[in-house]
Amino acid sequence: MFENLTNKLEGILNNLKKAPSLNQAQVETGLKEIRQALLAADVALPVVKKFIEDIKPKAIGQEIIRSTSPGQMLVKIVYDQLVEVLGSKTEGINLKAVPPASILLVGLQGSGKTTTAVKLAKNLEKNLNKKILLVSLDIYRPAAQEQLKVLCEKNSLNALPIIKDQVPVDIAQRALNAANLAGTDVIIFDTAGRTQIDLSMMSEIKNIKDAVKPVETMLVADSLTGQIAVNLASEFDKAINLTSIILTRVDGDGRGGAALSMKQTTGKPIKFLGVGEKIADLESFHPDRLANRILGMGDIVSLVEKASQDLDEEKIKLTEEKIKKGNFTFDDYLLQLRQMKKMGGMEGVLSLLPGVGKVKEQMQNANIDEKLLISNEAIILSMTKKERSNPDIISGSRRKRISLGSGTDVQTINRLLKQFKMMSKMMKKMSKGGGPQSGMPPELFNQLK
Repeated sequence: MFENLTNKLEGILNNLKKAPSLNQAQVETGLKEIRQALLAADVALPVVKKFIEDIKPKAIGQEIIRSTSPGQMLVKIVYDQLVEVLGSKTEGINLKAVPPASILLVGLQGSGKTTTAVKLAKNLEKNLNKKILLVSLDIYRPAAQEQLKVLCEKNSLNALPIIKDQVPVDIAQRALNAANLAGTDVIIFDTAGRTQIDLSMMSEIKNIKDAVKPVETMLVADSLTGQIAVNLASEFDKAINLTSIILTRVDGDGRGGAALSMKQTTGKPIKFLGVGEKIADLESFHPDRLANRILGMGDIVSLVEKASQDLDEEKIKLTEEKIKKGNFTFDDYLLQLRQMKKMGGMEGVLSLLPGVGKVKEQMQNANIDEKLLISNEAIILSMTKKERSNPDIISGSRRKRISLGSGTDVQTINRLLKQFKMMSKMMKKMSKGGGPQSGMPPELFNQLK
């Protein structure tokens, strides 16, 4: 997420932090470089200008020049301003209404509204214990209503039954009646998108909005489109008065222009970020945490929250007890691999760790990637129960059999067995002096030490 911007800002600020003292010329050069980095990240020019204007008086003031650690103080100033640009405070979703509370999702075709509707429903169900009804009002895109129905069935969510040839306002009214009868807490309306904003689109959304009286009218915008997403938000807000924004595909956005421009340009808060393809990949938006990540300082709070949500504490405790007794087996390692997958794989964890750029460089040098986790899982699943609990019995013939079963070569299996012996020793040491407590595969943890 925002890798290009993070790498540039990290480099600029690290150079400033190394300086034993800073003069006005050095600070101004640093601010010029920060300005260029933000513009290269597709942040709106007015936002960049205000950002630098707000920082400059603080950055060249006597307090920072005379400070014993001027570089650190400058980082703090940049961080505080980033938080301000992103929205200052976390704003949760508004559900303050007599149930059922209506949420209207709007946006262009292809922005990910339907998937986001299901992600949002699952998020509210899991975190707020809400009973949700999802409703497709898209009667134009082929199989749009069926798509929502199938996604709801896969994720054990309720979708309004489809009745052909109903117009969107009538579907919305039927949803309100059904929700009242069923005791539903929240209705999420997935509206039709278009390839571009037009009068008929806005007219239809206005009519739907008048009918359902939503507590939230949320724009679903593609982060990868940068300033196009920001301009889109402004247009929608002028026409139908948005309350908030959900940015999708943030995990693939190396620049961050949309996220950094949205609040100041539109005045509307970002409330959620789509950070992956899985239904669970929707994060609440925290300006302070994102500012940390942009500056390469990681987001340990989110990592801990993610671990507490995704990992099986009982299994982790059981594994830790076995490690303390010196009984770490391939079954335990397989559990660690699967726990890592739940947290979004190595990319998901690394994106929340401080100094992510350096960590990724270390991983590249060590030839560690996601494929390693997949091949190791395949190898372990090709072992017998006895082999998993006692790897010493894995002879040459057994290795050939495992190789055929896992689709890997014997050399890869030999490397895993060697690594496993090293890991077993390391895990015993860590159980005495601290170690990976979040379900992180031990070989990865060892690379990050």
